[in-house]
Amino acid sequence: MNAAPTAAPAPKRLAFFERYLSLWVLLCMIAGVLLGQLLPGLTAALSQLEFGHGSQVNVPIGVLLWLMIYPMMLKVDFSALGGIARKPKGLLVTLVVNWLVKPFSMALLAWVFMQHVFAAWIEPETARNYTAGLIILAAAPCTAMVFVWSYLTDGDPAYTLVQVAVNDLIMLVAFAPIVMFLCGVAHVVVPAKVLITSVVVFIVIPLTAGWLTRTALRRMHGPDWFAQKFLPKFHPVMIGALLLTLVLIFAFQAKNLTSRWLAVLLIAVPIIIQVYFNSGLTYLLMRLFRVEHTVAAPGSLIGASNFFELAVAVAITLFGADSPAALATVVGVLVEVPVMLSVCQVCNASRPWYQRAVVAES
Repeated sequence: MNAAPTAAPAPKRLAFFERYLSLWVLLCMIAGVLLGQLLPGLTAALSQLEFGHGSQVNVPIGVLLWLMIYPMMLKVDFSALGGIARKPKGLLVTLVVNWLVKPFSMALLAWVFMQHVFAAWIEPETARNYTAGLIILAAAPCTAMVFVWSYLTDGDPAYTLVQVAVNDLIMLVAFAPIVMFLCGVAHVVVPAKVLITSVVVFIVIPLTAGWLTRTALRRMHGPDWFAQKFLPKFHPVMIGALLLTLVLIFAFQAKNLTSRWLAVLLIAVPIIIQVYFNSGLTYLLMRLFRVEHTVAAPGSLIGASNFFELAVAVAITLFGADSPAALATVVGVLVEVPVMLSVCQVCNASRPWYQRAVVAES
């Protein structure tokens, strides 16, 4: 008697919020612009609230950004670093693309498009600010959404943790120098003191706080309680903080958005190109070095996606919440999810082609 056919596994899908993230960003854009246009006095008062004169760190946005970044740092497991020796080739390819290719390719694309191809529509000073925002966006690899992309491509979860942990450690020392160097090449002055302060406030402190919290609570209550009871409590906080941050940023940007709506479309062009370029480069290099698909797929997505929460925070700190640089980082939020989902689909559809190379080698 023939065995009953095995039902095909249901396709993996994003959670409701993540699946429609681009829609929420669009709605926040509309709400923010309306707030800026209908209540200009309130918007101006909020935009002037800073942590000290000239600090550039807006009080409400700074608090909201911390509420976004800290929960993400809680997920970083540095104990996974022991898995580096298990599959070093995949990690090496990811790190090379993340730190030696991605920020430099984005700087080149931003310079080409913002200051040359689109020069007829963008003023020179504004173009330089957009370039700075795009450099900041690409200088930090994604942390939180990486786990989503890994899940959707059947990635190795333990190895994804390794990639995230190593990238976060490198980000502590490499992010600020890369941003300063590339912005300097683009003729954008970045105050070293302000940049270092933003790295400490939005990377070092939340990463340390997340590690201490994670270590203490896992020791007291166990890893299952931490993962299943404690972490989920931060999800609505993180979502609310993200949406409110976007509303405020778009409110501060209301004048620019209504008078320069074309800029949003123009900024999206180099972002989309760099995502496909870096993900494709990582994926092909992984195949060349015969890395397993469960490592290659999430690795290619890590090599393309951005830590946009950090980018928004740093751009606001350096240039202000109503700056063109801040707008450029926010556009990254708007386009990243649908573009990254298309990369996930390509990785899944090309799995048989990819694995032929690995099987042939073995």
